[in-house]
Amino acid sequence: MTAWTHAALACSIAAAALVIRTALGELRRPGTAREHWRFLTNKTALVAGAASAAALGTALAFGGTDPGHAVWALLGGVLTAFIVDRLMDRAGMGRE
Repeated sequence: MTAWTHAALACSIAAAALVIRTALGELRRPGTAREHWRFLTNKTALVAGAASAAALGTALAFGGTDPGHAVWALLGGVLTAFIVDRLMDRAGMGRE
């Protein structure tokens, strides 16, 4: 297996774990899935995630030309957007 396939497989497993976690939460308490994935509509969180993905992708690209770096950068950007959305809620900043 190439490094690209390893990166794609690892990121797919991480994404599948997040989706399964959402599904189990939805089974326990209906309506939590929408709350869990609402960061996709938060503009501030999306900008932070995109900036993080770009910075991470650029930093990883200097280590080599393997396309697996893009997959890791994308996963990092999505997780950053999720965290920024949660931190904004805790700080009481609301959503845009």
